Amino acid sequence: MPAQTIAQTWLARIRELALPRPIRLMNVCGGHERSISFSGIRGALPPGIEIIPGPGCPVCVCPEEDLYEAIRLSLEEDVVLVAFGDMLRVPANVPKGEPRSLEQARAAGADVRPVASPQEAASIARAEPDKPVVFFVAGFETTTAPVAAMLAEGVPDNLLILLAARLTWPAVAMLLDSGEAAFDALIAPGHVATVMGPEEWSFVVERHRMPAAIAGFTPESLLAATYSVLRQTIEDRPFLDNCYPELVRPGGNPTARRWLSEVMQVEDANWRGIGIIPDSGFALRPAWQHLDARRVFPAPEDTRRRAGEMPPGCDCASVVLGRIFPDQCRLYGRACTPRNPIGPCMVSDEGACRIWWSSGLREARSA
Repeated sequence: MPAQTIAQTWLARIRELALPRPIRLMNVCGGHERSISFSGIRGALPPGIEIIPGPGCPVCVCPEEDLYEAIRLSLEEDVVLVAFGDMLRVPANVPKGEPRSLEQARAAGADVRPVASPQEAASIARAEPDKPVVFFVAGFETTTAPVAAMLAEGVPDNLLILLAARLTWPAVAMLLDSGEAAFDALIAPGHVATVMGPEEWSFVVERHRMPAAIAGFTPESLLAATYSVLRQTIEDRPFLDNCYPELVRPGGNPTARRWLSEVMQVEDANWRGIGIIPDSGFALRPAWQHLDARRVFPAPEDTRRRAGEMPPGCDCASVVLGRIFPDQCRLYGRACTPRNPIGPCMVSDEGACRIWWSSGLREARSA
């Protein structure tokens, strides 16, 4: 059956459901949000069903102080600074007139280069043997596993890692444990479950009796997951449904998990605008800490006035936590646009504000 027909069938089944009340679903993944927005799923659903974008953008939650450290290293040390492309435009809080992003640092003379993969970072290090090459790594499990594999297989001695990687599920756990979660069911990220296994999301059902389904990135998979959690809600029978069986298997990807376990350890970590979330960050294990850029280039004490915060007026933290929609941010479509991003959610292709803007929603919601 063609994909479009499958999607239409799921949508028809959703429209036949008798909902007991308005239901709010949170999707965790930036890729999910992009598919939902660009395929028109949100507008096609019956009234009473809301889909809320959640904390699925690693660029958006990368600590501001880590970004500032990357900018500082690129400008003050004789290094090549490499990072995934989205990170180059994320703004840090610096005094007026100073470079506020890696892109601006490059314009000021720093050797900053975008990369698309860990292997590209290693290749640059091999091509520049007389210089430290600092790989600024922000990402979730799917990004961190290839970095761990690269380190396990061996890298040039001059390749250093500035790590700002996070696990996905602890942010959702924090929201649910706080008792302030503004959603009734969860659509969990299929790519993370492919690596880590669906079991990581069982706490949503077991601890909180909340319906949950793992989805892929096509409209038909997302609509299947939506139908599943709505049925679970109506029947008061929450369980973890795998609506991405093509790739998601029990236990996940054992090779990727082995690399992560061998190279990385998990510790408490800061999320930009949110704060410390327990057991939510990756760090290098002792055997690889000689490659830690923070140890090789210790940072001076940070005395910036807004160190670690979101920019003034930016509501990205509330967007990431699903407390407001992107077009409810005070800066959305006014001071903050993709051409001039104020907050990180307007920078990345996985940021909800950038996705909503790119899908055609260009004006802020009226108060």
